Amino acid sequence: MSDQKLPRSLPLSEAITISAQAIGEVMDGRSLTEVLDQLDPHERPIVQSLTFDALRKWIRSHELIEKFVPKPPPPPVEHLLSVAIALFLQGNHDGKGYAAHTIVDQAVQACGEYEPTMYAKGMVNAVLRKVGLMMEPPAGEKRYPPDPIPMFVPPWWRASLKKNYPKVWQALLIQQAHRAPLILRVNVKQSDRDQYQQSLAQAGISSQPIEELAGIKLSSALLLSEPVHVSELPGFYSGAASVQDAGAQLAAVLLDPKPGELILDACAAPGGKTAHLLELADCEIVALELDGARLGKIGGNLDRLRLHSDKVKITRGDASKTAWWDGRLFDKILLDAPCSASGIVTRHPDIPFLRREADVKSLQLRQRGILTQAWKMLKPNGLLLYVTCSVFPEEGEAQAIWFAAEHSDALRLSAPGQILPSGTNDGFFYALFKKNGS
Repeated sequence: MSDQKLPRSLPLSEAITISAQAIGEVMDGRSLTEVLDQLDPHERPIVQSLTFDALRKWIRSHELIEKFVPKPPPPPVEHLLSVAIALFLQGNHDGKGYAAHTIVDQAVQACGEYEPTMYAKGMVNAVLRKVGLMMEPPAGEKRYPPDPIPMFVPPWWRASLKKNYPKVWQALLIQQAHRAPLILRVNVKQSDRDQYQQSLAQAGISSQPIEELAGIKLSSALLLSEPVHVSELPGFYSGAASVQDAGAQLAAVLLDPKPGELILDACAAPGGKTAHLLELADCEIVALELDGARLGKIGGNLDRLRLHSDKVKITRGDASKTAWWDGRLFDKILLDAPCSASGIVTRHPDIPFLRREADVKSLQLRQRGILTQAWKMLKPNGLLLYVTCSVFPEEGEAQAIWFAAEHSDALRLSAPGQILPSGTNDGFFYALFKKNGS
């Protein structure tokens, strides 16, 4: 998911209400993506924007809630205040957004959903007026400082970052609290990057190429100066381009598909990497996905990109088992393994609220099971690319070391290893192995 300009398709009071309810579901352990997927199309853009900002600014908003509320408010009111304060902080940082009096008025209206209504309205009105004064104080008084806001993460997560990245962990949390950039992957089967960049310019959309990442050349990546809705992108619905992070674009480039090769995309949904492989070469692909609800997204993406053919087999199955496999060995395997997703918090700010420390260990075991099974399906001299969108070494370098130690026929080749999140990419880990033998 990527951020767009704040759309105003709903009355702000209604959008605040729905956003606060969505945050409540996240706090109950539900994925924000699932929550947003249930909204009507006209509701989703503004609700996504508001909830993303509220989760990114969670630390700062709760500093203010604690400052102005003597005891913790009921969760529904707390979540509403989080959304409204994030709107204040947005305007404070970038000079855009809603006027202070509008935020206060609309947030108070949004309290109509909660009981006891008068209590909620009075608290919200009082707190937000005080926040508004801090953001826009009378002349001569001190303004609330627009310091960088770190992303909220639980204590165990923070401790892991401090241990593994002692010099940059704080910068990493600040980086992940920013809005995600919109990065495109140009479909080279339709046009090259320069041509598509010209099409963007003609549509009034400014962009710049991302030439390389982690020493790997990228020929299709474009960074937009300002996010736009995909409907504004020239030729998007006819397959001219896709939205894909620059870090994710490394996968197909590193695997380097060749015409005629049989390739397994072992955890394929929603299909971005499958599509990229097909854009780069006329290969045969098995796109495997366990989650039936996400399986349809693979076909939808390939259809939009005009890449669906009899050389693509979309299959539901567990990559750690063989029930789905027809016994043919693969030339190459792309294993974008299930992981904590700790590297893509910029695009999914609910992740730190959902993960538990025990999840990392259980995911590590699942990754090892898939790696072990995938290796059996690979031809001698074939390549396996192991990928996670994580910044935890347990899911990255530790796994690569374990795998090489467990498989004497595995030769580790050059690959970027750990890539940390930055202004142009999410966090990923890449390890490439060749299967020795005859």
